[in-house]
This record gives sequence, C-alpha cells and structure tokens, in this order.
Amino acid sequence: MILKLLDHLEEWLITALMATATVVIFVAVIHRYLCGIPLPLMQDTLLKINLGWAQEVCIYMFVWMAKFGAAYGVRTGIHVGVDVLINKLNDRNRKKFIVFGLSAGAFFTGLIGTLGTRFVWHIAHTDQVSPELEIPIWIAYLAIPCGSYLMSFRFLQVLVSFIRTGELPHHDHSHVDGIEEEELPVDVNIFEMDDNLHAHDMVHKPLGVNGKGGANK
Repeated sequence: MILKLLDHLEEWLITALMATATVVIFVAVIHRYLCGIPLPLMQDTLLKINLGWAQEVCIYMFVWMAKFGAAYGVRTGIHVGVDVLINKLNDRNRKKFIVFGLSAGAFFTGLIGTLGTRFVWHIAHTDQVSPELEIPIWIAYLAIPCGSYLMSFRFLQVLVSFIRTGELPHHDHSHVDGIEEEELPVDVNIFEMDDNLHAHDMVHKPLGVNGKGGANK
C-alpha cells in the first residue's frame, strides 16, 4: 500500500512540476512579448507586473523534476544502458554482474544523498536566499538528498525483485498509452486465394484451350 502510494506520489509530483513549469514559462513569454507592444494603457499595466522570478522558479522545478524523474526511471527501467557484453554471458555470470551493477547504483546514489544532506544541513544554518524569490536557498538544494535517497531505494527495490524473480523492469519505448497492441497484418498471396474474385496463379493452374484448368490434350 505504501509503495503504491509512493509510486503515485512520484508520478503526480513529476506531472505537476512539468505542467506548472510549462504554464509559468508560457505566461512569462507572452508577458514579455506584450510588454514590447507600444500600447500605452496595456504596456503600462503589464510593466507593473513583475515576472522576473519565473525563470528562477522554473529552474528549481526542473531540478526537482530531474531528480525524481531519475528515480522513476530506475523503477520503470527507462534508463539508457549498454548491456551487450552482459547479455552474451551465461545466466550465472550475467546475474552476478547485474546484482553488482544494481548494488553499485544503490551505494552511489545513497552516498550522494548523504553528502547532499550534509550540504543542505550546513547551508540551512546560513542566511542565503534565492536571488528573485528570496526563499531560503536550502529548499532548492533539498532536491539532492530527497531525489538521491529515493533513487537509491529504487535501486534496492529492483535488486530485491531481480534476486527473487530474475527479471528486470523493462519499458517498451514503442508502446503508447491508450493504444492497444494489434496483431501485425499477415501477408496474403492473392494468387492462392480460393475464390472467384482474384486472378489465380497461372503457374500452378495453367489454362487450357477451352479456358478451363488442366493441360491441353
């Protein structure tokens, strides 16, 4: 139950950040464009609206989105990897290399999360704020430990699942949500169809003089 909630929270957070960043950037671009139109009343009104913070907040949202998106990629198996040599090994050695790789990924991201926590803890005791929003800067840097620890957890989750089942998460890049997979069309040789609507194969069914099948006598 908790894992399902975490999965949904992960997806909702990424979706919300992406949608919000897109809207903010769109509004900021339209605002900047309209401010350049020399219409006294509209231009004076728009110039009073300060959207200088838009770029900064979008950068922070993309950082958070990237960190949680990386964890989502580990869970769903969409990260790009070069496994040509590993796939050529026998099952026993292949399993060892995969376990080692997942363990190394969990250790590395866990280490980054720990170092990020120490950095955030240190900077939280300072008076540093962001340039435009003027919020405590540690809030933006908090994405490092949160995303890294979540990514480490996902590596461990995939590792345990692989040890139990021997399978890794796989993402079909050709699949599109909402479109069901259909069977590929079968090639049909119209010359072999047993009906009167298509021409028959002249090689296998030669016509005689009288127009009927069979050899001439």
